[in-house]
Amino acid sequence: MKIVFMGTPDFAVASLDILVKNGYNIVGIVTATDKLGGRGGKQLLQSAVKQYAVANQLPVLQPEKLKNPEFVTTLRGLNADLFVVVAFRMLPEIVWTMPPLGTINVHGSLLPKYRGAAPINWAVINGETETGVTTFFLKHEIDTGDVIFREKMPIGADETVGDIHDKMMVLGAETLLKTVQAIDNNTVVPQPQPNEAATHAPKIFHETCSIDFTKTVGEVHNFVRGLSPYPTAWTIFNGLKLKIFRTTKEVFDTPQYSEHEVGKILSDGKTYLKVVCSDGFIHLLDVQLEGRKRMLVRDFLNGYQYVSL
Repeated sequence: MKIVFMGTPDFAVASLDILVKNGYNIVGIVTATDKLGGRGGKQLLQSAVKQYAVANQLPVLQPEKLKNPEFVTTLRGLNADLFVVVAFRMLPEIVWTMPPLGTINVHGSLLPKYRGAAPINWAVINGETETGVTTFFLKHEIDTGDVIFREKMPIGADETVGDIHDKMMVLGAETLLKTVQAIDNNTVVPQPQPNEAATHAPKIFHETCSIDFTKTVGEVHNFVRGLSPYPTAWTIFNGLKLKIFRTTKEVFDTPQYSEHEVGKILSDGKTYLKVVCSDGFIHLLDVQLEGRKRMLVRDFLNGYQYVSL
């Protein structure tokens, strides 16, 4: 079986690596174009997938536009039997319909739940206790194709998106290998998704990462961990943006207990920094003030005692 692999970030590397190590013939890698970045924005940066491909002497394609006729011709010339997509952009129909065995995708949710760009984030933000990965055949509507395998995994009460991402990267690779083996052995029995059970996970923007402290401490806690470490929940602290990476909850003993208004930041200046929510305090544990390094709140308070609280 000849495979073209499409992906860009670290999350996709584990899936590519497991296919390579199990002897599959990867005839081409499609990944994002190199971008300027690094110090001063002058360094040309390669995607994680490209770095892996170059290190393992795999042929790389980096089209700016996936409908480019030259790219399509080159891709068709690889004569791949199967396309595998992991953490890549949306494919045009001329591409995903090309291989005779189809195009499969690894998605970070238990489809049809959390279709869209940010499934891990939204599962954590919404307080889910379980998520997983799904492999499926691509079709025209995004994340709606017939399911091949679903594999579940728990979400701990204090786990962040970063924690889940790292575990899911491994589970996704293992599920992909199982999927490719089943396709190779012609034992796949795809199942249609029940569209009536679908939920959505739209792209998250910086502006929508601002914390609403009028919500419950549970909702704020989930919001913070659902955006940590990236793109990161934030609030305004003494006129500067304060990113928040980890929190703990303190629920009021009585429903209406608090002499302070919602959103008020409280501290002893040494050990704690907490914010009033609708039903309790959210304690900030791991923060980063605009223009400064990320640090634990004790270190933050020790280094910024001049900030009036």
